[in-house]
Amino acid sequence: MIPPSWLWIPLTVFAAAAQTVRNTAQRHLTAELGTLGATLVRFLYGMPVLGVWLCLVLLFGGSPQPALTWTFGGWVVVAALSQMAGTALLLRAMETRSFAIGLVYSKSEVVQVALLSVLFLGETLSALAIAAIVVATLGVVLLSPRAPSLDGAKRSWADPAALYGLASGSAFAISVVGYRGANLALNTGSPFLAAAETLFWSQLLQAVLLCLWLLARNPAIVLGALRQWRVSMFAGVAGALASLANVTALALAPASQVRTLILIEVVFSYFVSRRVFHEPMNRRELAGIVLIMAGVVLLLSTAR
Repeated sequence: MIPPSWLWIPLTVFAAAAQTVRNTAQRHLTAELGTLGATLVRFLYGMPVLGVWLCLVLLFGGSPQPALTWTFGGWVVVAALSQMAGTALLLRAMETRSFAIGLVYSKSEVVQVALLSVLFLGETLSALAIAAIVVATLGVVLLSPRAPSLDGAKRSWADPAALYGLASGSAFAISVVGYRGANLALNTGSPFLAAAETLFWSQLLQAVLLCLWLLARNPAIVLGALRQWRVSMFAGVAGALASLANVTALALAPASQVRTLILIEVVFSYFVSRRVFHEPMNRRELAGIVLIMAGVVLLLSTAR
């Protein structure tokens, strides 16, 4: 049986796998629905799962409905809006270049999460945890495209996939801190209830805002999302499960630890990249994966 203090580990691993499934489904939808349409699918079709889960936790979890304070609401708004931006930017990165490379650039969020968590949440990092973050981040660097030659520097560093991916990482870092802050603001004894409440209200805000925006600007995208309900439902359910596992892990452990462990999503994405999208992988990228896994092992050795 897994000790309660270690529960965040399998939850994070599950979240990484579910996110890979969600990203794969969303990439298939991007060609027809565009970036915003594929983003809407994640939020809209995930809401039934989140609503049912919240009801189940309230009915059988043994904890009362917590007070929803203004502080909680502020963190939810920060998390929701930054996650919307991060999702759209990540899909643009994947659309511009390869599935795996777009995801790799977005994982620059790990270092940013560590810094923001220290600044805004008062979290502390041990020397071993810092080493794990550094090693895993070096793996991410190796997975990025090779350093450019002098005459090609401008083209490589201005690569749209790099810019979109890095911007996505910044947005996701802010979102992670927002979710962690919202969980802590609820001050409930149940991490499952804290995560369920936080995620339900944040994703409801995301679904309503994006749906209203698209109905006003391009209602054909919303209709397309409804027509593609089979793939959309698959992406939405996978996204909701990934988010539930991820936000629950954030209620149990520091944000920097959760986001470092979830880097194994990069390994999963490379498997999908090769098997589904038939994209090649070289020795340098393999070395990057090894470093990421080494960082994960270091991180797990710090778990209590």
